[in-house]
Amino acid sequence: MNAHHHPETPTVDGMAGDDVGYDSTEWTAVHPRRIDDEQWQRYEGYLREIFSALGLPGGTIATDLTPRRFLRALYDATSGYEGDDKLVTAFPTECHGGSDCRISQVVEGPIPFFSLCEHHSLPFFGSAYIGYVAHEHILGLSKLTRLVRLFARRFSVQERIGQQLADGLERILQPHGVAVHLEAVHLCTQMRGVYELNSSTRTTYWRGNYDGDAQLRNDFFELCSSASSHRGRF
Repeated sequence: MNAHHHPETPTVDGMAGDDVGYDSTEWTAVHPRRIDDEQWQRYEGYLREIFSALGLPGGTIATDLTPRRFLRALYDATSGYEGDDKLVTAFPTECHGGSDCRISQVVEGPIPFFSLCEHHSLPFFGSAYIGYVAHEHILGLSKLTRLVRLFARRFSVQERIGQQLADGLERILQPHGVAVHLEAVHLCTQMRGVYELNSSTRTTYWRGNYDGDAQLRNDFFELCSSASSHRGRF
C-alpha cells in the first residue's frame, strides 16, 4: 500500500469496492489485487472449458492462449478496484468571494471512459463531463480524468459511476457544487437482447449549487456542448 500524508486536506481512498472512502489524514491508498499462479492456471482452465462449450476450437495457434489473454484483459479492464496513488493533488482555490463562489465553473470533458456492465460483463463506453464550483480547493485537471477511470475501470453500471464521481468530488474538494454528465453506448443492448445499434444512454448528477440553479445547469451543458463541438460529438 502506498500512502501519502497531509494533515489539512481531504482525500479520496481508491479502495476496492464501490464506495469512495474519506479520510482527513490520508491522501490516497492503493489496494493491489493478488492472484497467485495456481489461481491464474485454475481460472484459465475454467475459461478454456467455457470457450470450448460455446464453440471456440481450442489448441490452435490462434486460440491456445485465448483463455489467458481474456483473463488478462479482464484484469486490466478492472484495475479501478486497485485505486490510484497519483490521485493526490489539490490546490488552494482561486475563489475569493462574489460570483466566483456561486456560478463560476471548472468544466472538464469529454473524458473518454470504458467500463464493464456488471449484469453481463460486456463493455460500455463513452464520455464524461465534470463541472464544479470551487470553494476552498481546486483539483489538478488530470486528476479529474484519473477519478473517472478509477470508477469506470470496474464492473459497474453507468448510474453508479456518475453518483460516485459526484460524491467523490464533494468529499475531496467540498466545493459549492458538482455536476456530472455521462453519455455511453452499451454493448449489452447492441450485441444481445434488443440489438439496439443506434441508442446511447445519458445520465446527469447534481450536487450543491447546481441542484437549485437551473441557469447554472444550462451553462454547464453549454460548456459541455462547446467542448464536444470541437470534437464533432455530444
